[in-house]
Amino acid sequence: MLGPPAIRRFTTSVVRRSHYEEGPGKNLPFSVENKWTLLVKMCLFFGSAFSVPFLIVRHQLLKQ
Repeated sequence: MLGPPAIRRFTTSVVRRSHYEEGPGKNLPFSVENKWTLLVKMCLFFGSAFSVPFLIVRHQLLKQ
């Protein structure tokens, strides 16, 4: 079985071998460099989710 020293050596070697960039926004799947592009994307994303219930109610009222 793996003892505590072997596990400790494994985790430190994994951290040492990682080559990820550090800093704010570097671990996100979208870019946060341009604030206006980010604003448009967030408005579309949250706006579409917010408008769906209202569009469903409108569709149900017009269906009668």
